[in-house]
Amino acid sequence: MSTSTKPYLIRALHQWCTDNEQTPYLVVHVDGSVTVPLEFVKDNEIVLNIGYNATKNLQIDNDWLSFSARFGGVSRDIWVPIGNVLSIFSRETGEGMGFELEPVTGERPQPVGPESAATDTPAGGKDKPSRSHLRIVK
Repeated sequence: MSTSTKPYLIRALHQWCTDNEQTPYLVVHVDGSVTVPLEFVKDNEIVLNIGYNATKNLQIDNDWLSFSARFGGVSRDIWVPIGNVLSIFSRETGEGMGFELEPVTGERPQPVGPESAATDTPAGGKDKPSRSHLRIVK
């Protein structure tokens, strides 16, 4: 069985945004496998700013994406299975890539070390590009 390209593409596009001084955003499908602030969910999706200035302890592993961030001034821990990431894009240009929803693989990792407070920059976003320019990767 081959490893999915999805986490590698997410990491690469995150780095591309960072290198070009742009803000990487994710669109995530929300179901029972994700931990996100539900008050920011619309139509079973949430848009998350995953820039280094908006997150603390960002981890993009092959099965899970996790970080802490402030939403409305309250620090929240975010856990997203990579399969639930629908797209990653630059907030400034809308350039990015779309993905298909995939089943959750792997168990959720346990946190290591003490919990830390996140930065004061909000991670929840409302900007969402049309999906017409995003390429679906299988």
